[in-house]
Amino acid sequence: MKFTTDALVIKEMNIGDNDRLVTLLSKEYGVIKAFAAGAKSIKSKKGSATGLLSYSNFLIEKKSDTYKIREATPNKIFFGAGDDIEILSLAQYFCELSAVLGPYGDGSEEFLRLILNSLHFLTENKKNPTVIKAITELRIAVISGYAPSLLACDSCGKTDENIMYFKLTDGVILCDNCKSGDMCRKINRTVLDAMRHIVYSKFENLYSFEIPQNQANILSEVTEKYICIQSEHHFKTLEFYKSIL
Repeated sequence: MKFTTDALVIKEMNIGDNDRLVTLLSKEYGVIKAFAAGAKSIKSKKGSATGLLSYSNFLIEKKSDTYKIREATPNKIFFGAGDDIEILSLAQYFCELSAVLGPYGDGSEEFLRLILNSLHFLTENKKNPTVIKAITELRIAVISGYAPSLLACDSCGKTDENIMYFKLTDGVILCDNCKSGDMCRKINRTVLDAMRHIVYSKFENLYSFEIPQNQANILSEVTEKYICIQSEHHFKTLEFYKSIL
């Protein structure tokens, strides 16, 4: 069976002198691993299209459980990520998030749309990278079935407290009177409103908010811990990103 799809290269592995094994995030088929013969060759038309952070059109042949890339043409290559080590490492973290939490065998237009938009804002310097990171982490949690409940205190129903506590293990908010356990992260109204926006807004409005840098740092810390706890995964790219800040 042969099919065509637009997909983002979220992982690449060199095999021998000329070949690549790439992991793709596609709208129709989710995450797939495909072999690209001769992709590293100077004469290959598949070279740039199968590189990490390339969003390309692929002609893929499937035999049994094996996928082989027959043709590849780049739509957009996020070259800007390579100009700044911080931006590049964050882009690679988004790719690892996709590889770990993206759907295998099932399409996810929203997942791909999120990653592509985050990479666009990131590489074009159109928004604070700390905010883009938080948006990506928390919205991925929503798409992947880990949506937190942020409308009211999970115990008593209070909604308008200036200080609330986000329980990282359960994905709920608690007021000061109801908080319990060691995994409750104190957040103010600014951070909570930002989290609510990320979780509940329509996609076209997802990136349309501003937050002071000191609050963005707290937001990013909370969303990072939440996605790591919920996914039960240690992200090596996140570790590297944090090491260079």
